[in-house]
Amino acid sequence: MGAIGLVSGTMEKGYVGQLTTITIRVPIEIRRNPSKTGDIQPDYRVWSDGVECGAGWLRRSEASDRLYVSLCLEAPEFGPRRIYARLGRAAGQDNPDVYALIWNPMD
Repeated sequence: MGAIGLVSGTMEKGYVGQLTTITIRVPIEIRRNPSKTGDIQPDYRVWSDGVECGAGWLRRSEASDRLYVSLCLEAPEFGPRRIYARLGRAAGQDNPDVYALIWNPMD
């Protein structure tokens, strides 16, 4: 699992940062979904330069019982597959509001 970006923010307000891979470097916003009305709908919508490119759900860790954000990103630049990631502690960060986008390859 590798970090594919950094964001800062909180679960309540959302997050702002950058998605960074070998070929992609774009700003992203992970915004709360104000129109969520059911459990299936995402808790967050992911945007880059005004284009929606993913969604996020609050999940609870079985090991620590803490909430975290699980993301699913999709865009033509990624090809036919989706990118799955979660927000986790950024290595070496003292600021509790800074998170790494930790890539979770599904295959």
